[in-house]
Amino acid sequence: MGCEMDERQLDLLIREGEGLRVEFKECYTSRIAQDIVAFSNTKGGAILLGVSDDRTVRGATLDGRLKAQIAGLGRNCEPDIEIGIAQVGEVVVIEAPEGDRKPYSCSDGYYRRLDGVTQKMSQEELRVMFAESETLPYEERLARGLGFDGISQSKIAAFTREARIDIGEATPADFLRSLNLATDSGIKNVGALFFATDVGKAIRHARITLLAFKGTKKLVIYDRKDVQDDLLTQFNEAITFLMKHLNVRSEIKGVDREDIYEMPIEALREAVVNALMHRDYSMTGTQVNVEVYDDRVEIISPGGLPKKLPREKLGTMSVRRNELIADMFSRLRKVERIGLGINKMMTLAKAAGLKEPSFEANGFFKATFYRPEKPGARDTIKGTAKVTEKVTVRVTENQRAILTAMTKDRHITAKALSKIVGISERKVKENLRKLKENGLLRRVGPAKGGHWEIVG
Repeated sequence: MGCEMDERQLDLLIREGEGLRVEFKECYTSRIAQDIVAFSNTKGGAILLGVSDDRTVRGATLDGRLKAQIAGLGRNCEPDIEIGIAQVGEVVVIEAPEGDRKPYSCSDGYYRRLDGVTQKMSQEELRVMFAESETLPYEERLARGLGFDGISQSKIAAFTREARIDIGEATPADFLRSLNLATDSGIKNVGALFFATDVGKAIRHARITLLAFKGTKKLVIYDRKDVQDDLLTQFNEAITFLMKHLNVRSEIKGVDREDIYEMPIEALREAVVNALMHRDYSMTGTQVNVEVYDDRVEIISPGGLPKKLPREKLGTMSVRRNELIADMFSRLRKVERIGLGINKMMTLAKAAGLKEPSFEANGFFKATFYRPEKPGARDTIKGTAKVTEKVTVRVTENQRAILTAMTKDRHITAKALSKIVGISERKVKENLRKLKENGLLRRVGPAKGGHWEIVG
């Protein structure tokens, strides 16, 4: 297998950053075998040797010895993987195709790509991941009647601006191909869902319906909006609608005003993006629904759980129905790459003093969030006496979740907090620093052996 990438294509990949199909490595190590296997088990991809995580080109040289080492990694996979290797400018490019004999493994085990991360799979995850019988997912099928002249440059500009990507002089065709949203044969449905000028014409059921009901039953609608547009627009419209219909109070802090919603907006954002990301788009005649009632908010998405995913594993196992759509939302930083969305929603709701959200899967997936039972309930954290009213007003939702976890375990580590809150360890440490600077948290004793103390 050859490597056909040129320097122009390479430059665009580096500008876009790591993702589902691109991995940066500063130098060669035998652990690259894990990435090769992960790409072949997912959608294929390229490893760029000589590029650091911050997109800086450090450079790498492909000599005979290095080429033999890399080729050997592919041959030693099970089944073997034919990989492409080439020197492109200052970078060594290693291309691993999506395999047709999945699952693949290396000496370290089985791996997959989850958005922009190579992740080891358990036996149960393997069973679930490869249970789907459909050979070509809906997102990868070609959109009928859509050519590159039907792609909106303004939507590409909006996406790249929010994703903080500078694509330089790349054409829409170059951009879509680089993200695997199009091929020489045409534009994939995923490309239409994000960038078609007329999304409804390309995919008629690309719609989200936003509803507000009077009372607690589905009887009287007092506000409705149907959004038939790209997925980023659907997401933004849904969040705007929710913010419009949730109760909010304002706090004046210095010269700034801060709006505090009765429900954690971040948890609702996670639910909306999950609904769009995991939707079964092959179910025509359906749409995502966001429904606001007096006592709850329901977010409903066509498609139940992936085949053979046990109900009790919901929230503990990450399975992507739409790998490419998930990668696009990940690039927009709308979803946590570590796949802890449900745990994060539950933690944020509990930290806000609300009943834990519930989740149902029966052909459609429904997430239900419960509103406060009475005015003021949203401003306290039930069952966490050490986290006072003073604290809940002055912290972000992630910081509130961190403080809540600390009331249960004052020796908790940043790594454990990362899993509970659903953010990276780096972000956990940044929030810890801010909490300490604001006088809401202090560390008693040394880093190892000490404990946290909330200042109430």
